[in-house]
Amino acid sequence: MRVLVAGLGNMGLSHALAHHNLGSDIVALVNRSDVQLPTELKHYPRYKSFEEGLSKKPDLVVIATYSDSHADYACQALATGAHVFVEKPLAVTVEDAKRIVVAAKQANRKLYVGYILRHNPAWQRFITEARSLGGPYVFRMNLNQQSSGAEWETHKTLMKTTSPIVDCGVHYVDVMCQVTDAAPVKVSGMGLRLSNEIDVDMYNYGQFQVVFADGSVGWYEAGWGPMMSESAFFVKDIVSPNGSVSITEGNSGPSSDVEGHTKVGKLLVHTLDKDTTIVLPDEPSHNALCEAEQAYMLKAIEENIDLSGHMTDAVQSLAICLTADESIRTGKSISLEGYSA
Repeated sequence: MRVLVAGLGNMGLSHALAHHNLGSDIVALVNRSDVQLPTELKHYPRYKSFEEGLSKKPDLVVIATYSDSHADYACQALATGAHVFVEKPLAVTVEDAKRIVVAAKQANRKLYVGYILRHNPAWQRFITEARSLGGPYVFRMNLNQQSSGAEWETHKTLMKTTSPIVDCGVHYVDVMCQVTDAAPVKVSGMGLRLSNEIDVDMYNYGQFQVVFADGSVGWYEAGWGPMMSESAFFVKDIVSPNGSVSITEGNSGPSSDVEGHTKVGKLLVHTLDKDTTIVLPDEPSHNALCEAEQAYMLKAIEENIDLSGHMTDAVQSLAICLTADESIRTGKSISLEGYSA
């Protein structure tokens, strides 16, 4: 499999290492600026433009650039006949997300979005335990990051096009949707700009609430920056009439720790008559999860796995987060009744 990886930040490097370990033929690594590469990747061809990389005729294009380039890069790649893996969020508008999906279907090529939690057995156990309780559900989830230095610079660059609740929220809204199987019907949100270092029309703290057709309700909160608190920065629990299930290890490290963002460690399952702790040792590392994503992408191509449901889910979770962003900007709750991905 001839592979191009575009964007060599944290996620892009992990995906490139994954394909190196999987034995893919990496024909191009693309990044606009020079970056320090790990030893394993230094011998692969490097280019500064996406078009140069595409000229090497890859079979699979992995896009891990900033979100505002995802739609154009994905559609360009699909037009050349390549399959596409796109880091989350799929795009910065629902219209662009749907444009990518249409292009993938017209080209008869695979499109997969980097929802890394879908490849973590511990998170899938979290979802299974929640579903076994029965709904309707209350979802309480957040991920606040006390970023400084280079991490804060990265966050400020991301916020030129994408708010924290969209960039991070799609993961956790996807978890909510996997548990409920119900359509979203209403979203409301609020946010605040806590730094003069970001654009006046952007906010680095936001939260939103979503109501589902089965009566379930969800809350998500995300904030970036040196001012953010590291108290209860990682809350992940799901409540039902029959009890609750919670991730208990999430606040054990610094909020900027990428490994910690996917770690479960232990689940506390509370029912009306007892509490049970489920220990989940030997969780995959961040790089191992990226390798699992890319292995699945290769399998989907080789075995012609139908990814239409995944594409619909990716558009829906993005739509919920973008609607929350709109709610924050307009100050109004927004109905999603009749929405279709």
